[in-house]
Amino acid sequence: MMRWLQNAWKQFQDFCVLESDASYLWPRWIMLRAFGLVYVLIFAGIIAYTPALLGADGIAPIRETIESLRQQYPNALEAFLQAPSLFWFGAGPGMIGALAWIGLAAAVAVVLNVGPRLGLIACWVCFLSFVSTGHFFSATQPDQLMLEVALLAIPFAPAGWRPGLGTNAPPRAITVCALRFMLFRLMFEAGLAKFVYGCSLWRDFTAMDVMYQTAPFPTILGYLDHRMPHAHHVMEILLTFLAEIPAPFLMLFGGRRWRWFGFIVWGVFQAGIELTNNFGWLNIAAIALAVVLLDDRMLADAARTLRLPRLGGWFAARVAKITVPPVRPWARWSLRTALAAQALVAIYAYVVNPLRLDPASLPASVTTSVDLLFKNFRSANAYSLFANLQSTRYVVEFVGSNDGGETWRSYDYRYLAHRVDRMSPFIAPWYPRFDAILQNTTVVTTDQSLFQAVAAHLLRRDPAIVQLFKNDPFADRPATMIRMPTYQLTYVDLATHRATGRYWIKDFAGDYAPMMLVNENGDIVAAE
Repeated sequence: MMRWLQNAWKQFQDFCVLESDASYLWPRWIMLRAFGLVYVLIFAGIIAYTPALLGADGIAPIRETIESLRQQYPNALEAFLQAPSLFWFGAGPGMIGALAWIGLAAAVAVVLNVGPRLGLIACWVCFLSFVSTGHFFSATQPDQLMLEVALLAIPFAPAGWRPGLGTNAPPRAITVCALRFMLFRLMFEAGLAKFVYGCSLWRDFTAMDVMYQTAPFPTILGYLDHRMPHAHHVMEILLTFLAEIPAPFLMLFGGRRWRWFGFIVWGVFQAGIELTNNFGWLNIAAIALAVVLLDDRMLADAARTLRLPRLGGWFAARVAKITVPPVRPWARWSLRTALAAQALVAIYAYVVNPLRLDPASLPASVTTSVDLLFKNFRSANAYSLFANLQSTRYVVEFVGSNDGGETWRSYDYRYLAHRVDRMSPFIAPWYPRFDAILQNTTVVTTDQSLFQAVAAHLLRRDPAIVQLFKNDPFADRPATMIRMPTYQLTYVDLATHRATGRYWIKDFAGDYAPMMLVNENGDIVAAE
């Protein structure tokens, strides 16, 4: 027993890079390229959706958010700490476009390994500006995940404009440890959320019986997986349990062999989610973060095991000459203090939020400091991914009429499944934020304002909104009224699909919000 504990302690020190002679140049190079690609997708999405969502004529303009915050927090410093954003210096179309394009350029620079540290700083600052003040970004855990990843990756990245592999600036042990700790939290907290306080579907082993039917963008593979027997879905839940509960601790105390195990199990798990459910770039980011479990020797050994000796030798040769430049004491201790504070706050978020402890039991000075310096900056977040699943799928449609209600035509979604003969296409890692926002709003709230705002823009024939849909059913003459009916969607069985080509049974479940219409004065109002 004592020998086992000693070995576990040794492997724990190795995981935390306390007592290790390993190098991490190739894992760092791979991770930063992957993080850069994710940020390319993020800012490309911002550029695509901003005119409709956050622009001056959008559904929730950033300018209005800033003005509302100014009224709520007259003190400029307090307002900035509540919503840290460069949009305090201007929230017009020029500023919005500038931050989006600067973020995209910085992400491309990270991918091309041009000034990666500076590029990550720019990505973090620009994206935080949107998340802090953009109504459709702040509540999504994937957005918070990438903000935390970027912040931790800044000191992890090599300095310089063209650092190459960074042999002259290898990652500091504490930065590797911080990213590994974040991965551990992401895995274990997601598992804890599901099996401790998540919905009962996880505990009674029926979660996967409904997940592929209720995910926002299920693919044809998701449909086929849904039709598998219950025993298959139980095995999927066991894989989920393995990837999120035992695997993190095996990685923590098991050494290189179990870190490989954790990396493979986590990668397979995330790839399966991506192929069946289209969760945007979330799964790509999660796999990229797991690369931090590896080191240069592990990659070289893996290449030789796969009978690729030249590749293994090439891996080893490129990292053979590593020089660790001295670091000034103030810089070293500043980094240690910052990462230690981030880790402590992450534990705070991890304990207080997931275990549902009462934050009021903590000193007010602690909770206020955490909110202002960490929560509002999204530098330490709690993750409960997929803890709560819906057992039934509902979708709200926009259906318009231009002849006084005699006939009705549907605005077809580009990606969201709502037609009985259509599944969502394979779109991951692209994240169709508009469709996702509408579906998430349907699931988590009864607030009708978002759907009514979209309907009003459609009645105005706002091109930025109309082009978010697959078609404009009123190209001939504008609609004068729009209904928002809700439908329950249920998968058909395979025999019915083969016979009819349909995937869904569609049942009317009532109107989600009052009809929007153009009255006799030409004003857009909600029907009484």
